[in-house]
Amino acid sequence: MHRVLKRAVTRMLPEPVVDAIVIMKGYKRQFGVLPNLVRPRTLNEKIVRRMLFDRRPILTQLADKYAVREYVKTRIGEHLLPTVYWVTTSPENIPFDDLPTQFVVKPTHGSGWVHIVQDKAQLNQHEVIDMCRRWLSQNYYYWERERVYKNIEPRIIVEELINDGTGPAPIRYKVLVFGGRAHVIMVISGVPDDLRCGLYGRSWEDTGVTYAGTKRTDKPLPRPPHLDEMLRYAEILGDGLDFVRVDLYDTPDKVYFGEITTTPLGGRMPFDSLEFDRQLGDLWDTTHGPRS
Repeated sequence: MHRVLKRAVTRMLPEPVVDAIVIMKGYKRQFGVLPNLVRPRTLNEKIVRRMLFDRRPILTQLADKYAVREYVKTRIGEHLLPTVYWVTTSPENIPFDDLPTQFVVKPTHGSGWVHIVQDKAQLNQHEVIDMCRRWLSQNYYYWERERVYKNIEPRIIVEELINDGTGPAPIRYKVLVFGGRAHVIMVISGVPDDLRCGLYGRSWEDTGVTYAGTKRTDKPLPRPPHLDEMLRYAEILGDGLDFVRVDLYDTPDKVYFGEITTTPLGGRMPFDSLEFDRQLGDLWDTTHGPRS
């Protein structure tokens, strides 16, 4: 009864009010305190402020896993983009017989929703179609009230699986770009059940910081072969924006684009150092207001 009453009250409230309630409660669950939105200091606080008040259309385009490709193409070129095999609103029409042995299936309108196919011969097509239908039936905005996802057209993308030779999933290089300048590279390796995380500076110095509760990489990772290119691409994509996270892959042959995130983890990135969170917040210059 309490849950039903809660839903009824929520439906009566304006969306911005519900956004604030959900986001502030989520932040407090993660950090034990409410965010300071009057004078935000940390990166996470500034992400929360963006979620609540920043309505620039460019943020929605960047969050859209398909629309962002045009942004990348315009700024850098198609050579950075993984090959797209199929885009659809009807997953039952995915031409599985024509796809390569390995590929990735993901929706345009969410975060963390991705299915990696390592061997098409072992694939249960019906399960993948059902999974895609579940994705299409949901609006990711209502999960954590990240408004950038609310008006994205739900579609399914089938694209190239990037292979960097390190395992079933490639290493993810998540570059934090402030005002067009790359400052920190978050390096995520492994699979969901055994993720490893390390944070490096732009000269590939280990910051010693990681996510609270996650495992650090067993040993310092070697400098990626195309680090300078990755930093340059990230800065081109982040130019003119106060803050974005640009995700890239590095293979022996070339760099590939992954995605752009405007509200990473909904402002609940649990760094194991509050001081580091504040240092990143200091890099985000909001004194001149949002830039497009």
